[in-house]
Amino acid sequence: MRAIGIILAGGNSNRMRELSNKRAIAAMPVAGSYRGIDFALSNMTNSHVQKVAVLTQYNSRSLNEHLSSSKWWDFGRKQGGLFVFTPTITADNGFWYRGTADAIAQNLTFLRNSHEPYVVIASGDGIYKLDYNKVLEFHIEKQADITVVTTELEEGEDCSRFGIVTADENDRIVDFQEKPLVVSSNLISTGIYVIRRRLLIELLEKCVEEDRHDFVKDVLIRYKDMKKIYSYEMEGYWNNIASVESYYKTNMDFLKKDIRDYFFKKYPDVYSKIDDLPPAKYNPGSVMKNSLVSSGCIVNGVVENSILFKKVYVGNNCTIKNSIILNDVHIGDNTHIENCIVESRNTIRPNTTHIGENGEIKIVIEKNDRYSL
Repeated sequence: MRAIGIILAGGNSNRMRELSNKRAIAAMPVAGSYRGIDFALSNMTNSHVQKVAVLTQYNSRSLNEHLSSSKWWDFGRKQGGLFVFTPTITADNGFWYRGTADAIAQNLTFLRNSHEPYVVIASGDGIYKLDYNKVLEFHIEKQADITVVTTELEEGEDCSRFGIVTADENDRIVDFQEKPLVVSSNLISTGIYVIRRRLLIELLEKCVEEDRHDFVKDVLIRYKDMKKIYSYEMEGYWNNIASVESYYKTNMDFLKKDIRDYFFKKYPDVYSKIDDLPPAKYNPGSVMKNSLVSSGCIVNGVVENSILFKKVYVGNNCTIKNSIILNDVHIGDNTHIENCIVESRNTIRPNTTHIGENGEIKIVIEKNDRYSL
């Protein structure tokens, strides 16, 4: 493909509450065995984008560890490959990334040293499958300066946390509102863009000169009347995991057979780093109903409409319903967990109850000693 890739994975969101205290949003576990960033990386390699930069910043240890080997996404190659860029103090700049445009601008050398004519920019917190080649073909056909990948949200979903797009009959964007208070449309930006590499360098250099930092406000919205910016509406599943509610909903969507089949049984595949773990073990008396259980789990109790990530231990007489249990959690005997997200590496004491009430998702973080005398 005649493009390089940039994945923006450095952000944080207060909407994630305690879940983002120890990891970046792009490193959030998804669907039992994956991380949020796996979907963007898989789309890049499936679209034959051979050179990809991941820009990390906030709580990046877990994310950097996940990206420690590029072979899982087939980026271990002589030409191109996977690059991880963190904020770096230089003679000219001592700032952390101050926004999406500033993050790319601080790595302009990567763009200048590349030879591909186009750039695909994607967010690390989107859950979707997309062939970027089709977006590039649309971009070239329309002779666009910038193409924004959009999607229509279902009625009743919260559109106010996204960029709202208005396009004419030729798909040219005539209005772009970033996180408006009053929503006029359910067509939103997915945070995926295609742009000519030289134009991107030119626009970012102008942002640096004028001390502007945000790609949406200082590039898309600012130049919408001067540049030809088009909307490419994608089909298929798309969701963003940058809030507790959307993270919970996205994971629960994977309990639906059609969505599981769409991601994991239809070409192209979604790839992730593989851990050497034994298969899940179900001891006598355990009951499983409509749940995803990952490698390394040991289940003794009842698990219903829930997702258990890697290395979860469920004790005797436990009941887990409508919940997400993250990696390496030990759940003591006689515990009841319902409508909850249990943070990773937790130890839940025996004979305790955790229930999210009134439609709220409860986040369970226990600081108990797992091994005691």
